[in-house]
Amino acid sequence: MAERCWILVGMMGAGKSAVGRDLACLAQREFWDTDLMLQRRVCHSIPTIFRLYGEDTFRAHETTVLRGLSPGAAVLSTGGGIVTRPENWAELRRLGTVAYLRASPEGLIARLSQSRKRRPLLLEESWEEDLRRLLARRAPLYEQADVILDVDGLEIAEAAARLKERFESWT
Repeated sequence: MAERCWILVGMMGAGKSAVGRDLACLAQREFWDTDLMLQRRVCHSIPTIFRLYGEDTFRAHETTVLRGLSPGAAVLSTGGGIVTRPENWAELRRLGTVAYLRASPEGLIARLSQSRKRRPLLLEESWEEDLRRLLARRAPLYEQADVILDVDGLEIAEAAARLKERFESWT
C-alpha cells in the first residue's frame, strides 16, 4: 500500500504545527502545513487574507490547497477551521489518517495568551469567550478524526512520540 499522510486537526493553539514538525522529524517524513501553503499561494498572511477577503474566501482557498495534495509520506498540519467544510473531510480521508489534537479551553487560552501569533478569529476583547464558543461548535467535527490525542500537559516532543505510535499502529 502506498504511503499516506498523517494529518493533524484541532483548534488554533493546540500545537498542530509545532507537534507536526517534531512528528515529521521523528518519523522521517516531510512536513506540510496548509496555512503556509495557502499564504504562499495568495501572497498574503492569514490575518490579511481574512481582513481583505473574509473567512469564506479563506476557507475556499483551504479546500483548493487540500485538493492539490496527493497522499504521501508526510505529516500535514491543517488550519483550525479546515474541518468546518464537509468537502474537506472527503479530501482529508483521501490523503490519509486524521488525528485530532484535543486541548481543553483552559489549555488553549493559556497557550494563545502567550503566543505572538495573531489569530483572525480572536481579535475581539472577548476572545476567550469566543474561543470557548468556537471550540464547542467545532469539537464534534474534530471528533470525526481516526485518532484523538489529549494534549493538555504534554510537551511537544511527548505529543509527537505518542502520535507516531498511534499512527503506526493505525496503518
